[in-house]
Amino acid sequence: MAVDYTVIVVYLAGMLAMGWWGMRRAKSKSEFLVAGRRLGPAMYSGTMAAIVLGGASTIGGVGLGYKYGLSGAWMVFTIGLGILALSVFFSARIARLKVYTVSEMLDLRYGGRAGIISGVVMWAYTLMLAVTSTIAYATIFDVLFDLNRTVAIILGGAIVVAYSTLGGMWSITLTDMVQFVVKTIGVLLLLLPIAVVKAGGFSEMKAKLPTSYFDPLGIGGETIFTYVLIYTFGMLIGQDIWQRVFTARSDTTAKWGGTVAGTYCLVYAIAGAVIGTAAKVLYPNLGSADDAFATIVKADLPIGVRGLVLAAALAAVMSTSSGALIACATVANNDIWSRLRGAVRRDGEEHDEVKGNRVFILIMGVGVICTAIALNNVVEALTVAYNLLVGGLLVPILGGLLWKRGTAHGALASVVVGGAAVIGLMATFGILANEPVYYGLLSSLAAYVIVSLATKPTDAAVLAAWRERLAGRTPELASEPAPAHQ
Repeated sequence: MAVDYTVIVVYLAGMLAMGWWGMRRAKSKSEFLVAGRRLGPAMYSGTMAAIVLGGASTIGGVGLGYKYGLSGAWMVFTIGLGILALSVFFSARIARLKVYTVSEMLDLRYGGRAGIISGVVMWAYTLMLAVTSTIAYATIFDVLFDLNRTVAIILGGAIVVAYSTLGGMWSITLTDMVQFVVKTIGVLLLLLPIAVVKAGGFSEMKAKLPTSYFDPLGIGGETIFTYVLIYTFGMLIGQDIWQRVFTARSDTTAKWGGTVAGTYCLVYAIAGAVIGTAAKVLYPNLGSADDAFATIVKADLPIGVRGLVLAAALAAVMSTSSGALIACATVANNDIWSRLRGAVRRDGEEHDEVKGNRVFILIMGVGVICTAIALNNVVEALTVAYNLLVGGLLVPILGGLLWKRGTAHGALASVVVGGAAVIGLMATFGILANEPVYYGLLSSLAAYVIVSLATKPTDAAVLAAWRERLAGRTPELASEPAPAHQ
């Protein structure tokens, strides 16, 4: 394992070096939180694909393939569909807003009264997303170094917190590009063909497995529908995803770069399911489907390649974890703390704001690590996060973008009613039930429409300013740094 260990250690050292480099570049709030809004198509596509394809997509995607066959691709496939929908229909408008958080967008659209409640919901989502990604370190480091769970979480979490705190979005962007390349080589170019060959090829796989393993809908229509509601719609509104859209140097980059990233996700989804199906042929009696990835890597890959593929899994987890962490800290500082203390943004405070955001990343990072150590069930934590996000925020965000009659009161009612319904239904039916997201979303929509129609329309001046911002015609743009070519 010495060669494999060397590959992993060099990779981790490289991540810290990227953080140090990013620290030297991130001198303003814009540079620190959204990479100066300067990313070109190649870097934008790579970082967008990196953040959405995390440990759940890699280890979990292979596990679903092990359990259900090719239809196990649907979870990651719906993530790809969400990125495609976001990129084609919404990303250009989102990029032109020149904001830092989803709650700032809601304030602009509804007149400054929807932000803090939506900020709390978004903070809870990004926190749980960061926690679930951090828990995944335990699985990978257990395979690598036979570390106990707590030490593994602290080690992996500390590295991510370190480079994220040092350089903010610039560090995360650079590390994500490395992670994207490592994932592509490790999973798509190495693990996928080796797994298929080891399993005897597709003909042998078909001969040894039930026909349901090759049914595209074998996982079940209701499960696919739930994945669409949670993951496809979740990709449309998450702060971690929007914060990447804000890094695009133009609306064209956001649209076409995101389309490439979404397409890559579709390919990655199928690859994970095929690897899992091959693992089922090779190791039909694993105790847990989620062990399929680690088992096939450890047992069937040659020395060196094994280290690279495990680095790919580590890269997948780190990219999602760092993206969720900076999103969590951004929301906590800009949408919650600054509002609670009544802070007013003034000219000349950009460098101080970098320090403030750096402190919040550090604080949130420590909180994430501690929560990850205390929490055991990754699936339940992730389900809570996405149920709150979709049930509480999908309607007011998409309603603000698509329906001019939506009002601030309608948005607030939608967030409160939808969020409360999701929490109540999870307590009644169970966290993993489908009913919370189904009925939570419906109640959120009903509250938004009814209250919006029953209240005074949004002020014409607010809507006019909103339209100007969406069109990219606003005086605030003059303070943004000029795009640099990537």
